[in-house]
Amino acid sequence: MSDLAVDPQQVAQYQLGDAVLVRGEGVRAWDSSGREYLDCISGTFNLLLGYQHPEVMAAVRAQTEELAFASSSFQTEPTNRVMQELVRISPDNLTRVNLRSSGGSTANEGAIKIAQHHTGRRDVIVPFRGHVGQTLAAASLNGSSRLRAPFPHRFPGALHVPGPYCFRCFYRQTPDVCGMLCVERIEDFIDYASSGSVACVIMEPISGVGGNVVPPPGYLQELKAFCDARDIVLIFDEIQTAFGRTGRMFAADHFGVQPHMMTVSKGLTGSGLPLAAILTEERMAPWDRSLHGFTYGAHTLSAAAAVKTLEIVQRPGFLENVRAAGDVLLDRLRALQQDNPVIGEVRGLGLMLGVELVRPDGGKAVEEAEAYQRALQRRGVLTRVSEHGLGNVIELRPPLILTPQDAHLVADRFGEALEAPEALG
Repeated sequence: MSDLAVDPQQVAQYQLGDAVLVRGEGVRAWDSSGREYLDCISGTFNLLLGYQHPEVMAAVRAQTEELAFASSSFQTEPTNRVMQELVRISPDNLTRVNLRSSGGSTANEGAIKIAQHHTGRRDVIVPFRGHVGQTLAAASLNGSSRLRAPFPHRFPGALHVPGPYCFRCFYRQTPDVCGMLCVERIEDFIDYASSGSVACVIMEPISGVGGNVVPPPGYLQELKAFCDARDIVLIFDEIQTAFGRTGRMFAADHFGVQPHMMTVSKGLTGSGLPLAAILTEERMAPWDRSLHGFTYGAHTLSAAAAVKTLEIVQRPGFLENVRAAGDVLLDRLRALQQDNPVIGEVRGLGLMLGVELVRPDGGKAVEEAEAYQRALQRRGVLTRVSEHGLGNVIELRPPLILTPQDAHLVADRFGEALEAPEALG
């Protein structure tokens, strides 16, 4: 049988979307029918500079002429420059870089291994809804039982605790009176639900997959103090939040907190090449390189893309544009909330926004979120629904080159989708 006669939907082991994307430029992509989309999810939240950024593509092409790949046993100019630049721009306490991962899941696993190696302890604290990754070990730690349930043999030691989700507070409190119970009560979880041997806390400063949940002021400072007092390593998973996504270089900068470790990936290469890094404090430098390394970690071509990307996001005006476009989109979406009771909350920082949809009784409007997402796609706006499509939050994380003008266009189409017959009924 000819390969062309085989329907990809019949041979793919996973579900495929109906559209076939054939071209992308900036914040827009086109499918095989010629339909244009405003991509408000940056590919898979990784196209920080949009599709086919000309400077990044030029840097990659130039590197292919010199050296496409080198084992991480050797130094290369691009990988050296990426590590140097990451240390320069990251919080001052992070002085070491492990570049031997190619994706966020393995970077997070590596950070956990380093924390366990450093402390000699075992357990990993993860907030409810927290997303650690998709490998077997990372999936075992995820804060959603749906991602753990299918696998009979899982990595042990996960300790799940309520996260700082004020809109649906586990303790039924409000930020003005709660006394930060979501930090204080972690002590009870450690005393009664852990093995008694806690190595680290790993969390996204803003929960991405979990619904774009922004912690209340002071939460991360309290969590850092909690960890310091107990010699627990605090790991910020900045896979989705780093390099300007929140309007600051790192979410850690926005909240004024220095974690003990940080993981980055996704946007690091700007235009879709795989690369990840683990940043640690100096005290965690003693480490046998054989304990964590992957063939395509520290990939030379990806490093060349990352060097150019890190240069671009530090240019004058870049982060200011992120904040300006984000403010436009946030304000416009909150204006829509006033006339649409299905919108329970609009939240976010920079260009990492979430629109939580609710039913009249305050419950999660899961089916409605899926319907509105489809209505948006029909109107040429690509979004994503939280919790891998099974949540009730529509997530918008466009490339950071989104202009305020395009932010208005996205909001216009969001308003149209809210009135769409196919979404309403």
